[in-house]
This record gives sequence, C-alpha cells and structure tokens, in this order.
Amino acid sequence: MAEIAIEDITSALKPGQTIAGLDLGTKTIGVAISDRGLSLATPRPVIKRTKFTADATALLGLLAKENAGAIVLGMPLNMDGSEGPRAQATRAFARNLARMSDLPLAFWDERLSTVAAERSLIEQDVSRAKRADRVDSAAAAFILQGALDRLYSAGI
Repeated sequence: MAEIAIEDITSALKPGQTIAGLDLGTKTIGVAISDRGLSLATPRPVIKRTKFTADATALLGLLAKENAGAIVLGMPLNMDGSEGPRAQATRAFARNLARMSDLPLAFWDERLSTVAAERSLIEQDVSRAKRADRVDSAAAAFILQGALDRLYSAGI
C-alpha cells in the first residue's frame, strides 16, 4: 500500500473499481464505498475493532467484495492543523495495513466529520441508540464524499 496524493487516486484505479472511505475509531472502523462513477459515497456497516490482524482481515475482505481499488483514510488533525496522538495512531494503522495490502491510500482531513455526521443523523430523526451504531460509517461517507467532491471540482 503506497501513500498517494488525493489528486492521484483516480489514476491508481482500474476500470470499474470503487474508492473506500474509512473513519478509524477506537472501537469501530467506519466504512463507506463510492459508486463506480466516483460521485457518491454510501455508508457500509461498521467493523467492530478487536485486534489489528482481525480488523484488517475483515476490512480487506469487505474492500475486495466492494471492488475497492483505493482507500481514503480520515486523518484526525487537531483544530490548528497539527497532528496529535490520534493522527499518529492513524498513520500507524496505515503502515500496518500496508504490510497486508497493496491498495493505494490517501489521507483526508477529517476535522469535524463526526460532528457533521452526527448532525445529519439527527436531522434524519435517527434515534440516539441507532446513531451510536451508524455515526462512524456516516463519518466515513462524509470523508469520502469530501474527497470525491474535490476530485470532481478538480476535473479528475
């Protein structure tokens, strides 16, 4: 798995492949998948985290099933743009995942993605109990949609 710039992600894809968006939490991994036209992000069920190898195996299995050719991983930057402990943990997850897969990966600033996802779920009148189960995948969709919109606006 090579780290690439978001602008290079479409050139890494084979025809018909999708892009996966990930929101890495401490208890779950939120997952979203693009459509084949790379215009719409759709949330998928979260992956409950246990141990890295089990998490990565479940994640890579899902990505293979969804024909994902690249990953956009949310980078939890501090509000001032600096990287803190969560960003370091995200980079470590990416490094470890690279040992198991050759999928290219781009990082995407995820500041306030969980807040935006939570607001969206509230606006949809999703109950508090259901929001807890869906917020990480909704955040992954928010992250991926931001990246897809960037690619579209850049004409890529």
